[in-house]
Amino acid sequence: MNAPAPLKAKDFETDQTVRWCPGCGDYAILKSVQSVFPSLGIPRENFVVVSGIGCAARFPYYMNTFGFHTIHGRAPAIATGIKVANPELSVWVASGDGDSLSIGGNHFIHTLRRNVGLKHLMFNNRIYGLTKGQVSPTSERGKRTKSSPWGSVDAPFNPFQVALGAGATFVARGIDVQAPMLRAVLGRAAQHEGTAFVEILQNCNIFNDGAWKSLTEKDVRAECQLLLEHGKPMIFGKDQDKGLRLNGLSLEVINLADHDESEVLVHDETNLNLAWLLAQMQAPAFPTPVGVIRAVEAPTHEAQLTAQLEHAVENKGKGSLHDLLNAGDTWTV
Repeated sequence: MNAPAPLKAKDFETDQTVRWCPGCGDYAILKSVQSVFPSLGIPRENFVVVSGIGCAARFPYYMNTFGFHTIHGRAPAIATGIKVANPELSVWVASGDGDSLSIGGNHFIHTLRRNVGLKHLMFNNRIYGLTKGQVSPTSERGKRTKSSPWGSVDAPFNPFQVALGAGATFVARGIDVQAPMLRAVLGRAAQHEGTAFVEILQNCNIFNDGAWKSLTEKDVRAECQLLLEHGKPMIFGKDQDKGLRLNGLSLEVINLADHDESEVLVHDETNLNLAWLLAQMQAPAFPTPVGVIRAVEAPTHEAQLTAQLEHAVENKGKGSLHDLLNAGDTWTV
């Protein structure tokens, strides 16, 4: 029997017309995902894409895989059920910042703490786009929207801090318009055994245009982003002339013209304390970290459940559904 032909990005495209606003960052994310999936060596029928509600939730329609378009905020719960029922599947969640951190916040944090083996992609445009521009959990304080006409008084969520606080074993950040870096992050997420959380900074050119302009424009990108690479010094800047070092219990930016490169911290994906410090860096005093901030191995939720079931069957036998339904207290109505 001949081996199946290698998959291509086009194999993951559907016949559906992609219906996002022209110029939306979701197009770039879709192309990146479709280009990464063929490289994973996974049969197309073993992929499942799950979404909730919002602009990002259209994703399953445009991916030629199995998929579910579920209800607002509940994509992680559905995805967990899929992964537990069939651990061999590669399960991906496509969700917006509102879908993940507002109505879906509870499901999101419990997925992370359980370390379910799925990949959670959070499209963060700092706005509710599908419902026409209301303040979201990641909107900056003072943001004027249809639901906050005088400016939002709420402090925004820091997605990295939420994920780390919930015990996430993989935390990373990509950017819609920086495809090579985003594809590299998605590839790393795909290889992770537990929950892989990837925040994708994404533009909504209709309701929040320029949401990340201060760090994505070509003329400022090098100065405003810190590309994290495990085992490498955390150096940034157009001329690679700046770095991060530890000063007491805090990070500080140093100019390498005045300091030796040996003072610069080396990124360690396994160091939780370092991840916390990086997660708290705020512009303009610090660059925005992109890439993988945290990656450690831990038992997955589905592996532990499977082990429990196998142990129970080994000790008590396969059992009977009839006996189970008639066990304990029963009533005749």
